[in-house]
Amino acid sequence: KMYGAVWCSHCQAQKKLFGSAFKLINYVECTTDAQKCIDAKIESYPTWTFADGNRLVGEQSFESLAKAASCPVPNIQTK
Repeated sequence: KMYGAVWCSHCQAQKKLFGSAFKLINYVECTTDAQKCIDAKIESYPTWTFADGNRLVGEQSFESLAKAASCPVPNIQTK
C-alpha cells in the first residue's frame, strides 16, 4: 500500500515509475483520506506499507519495493 499526497513530487515520481500499472497499487490519498493516514501513523510521503508490517519511506526503486514485498521483478530486456 502506498500513502501519498497529490502535491508530493516524490509521489508523482512513484506513480510515473509504475505507469498504467499504478492502478494495481493500493493507494491512499492522504489529502482526501486523512483519517486513514493518521491511523496508519504516516509522517511523510510516499510511505509504502507491506503485509508483514514493514514500511519504506520515501521514493523507492522497483527493486527495493520488490524485495520488501517478496515479489520478484522479471528481467525484461528491450531492443
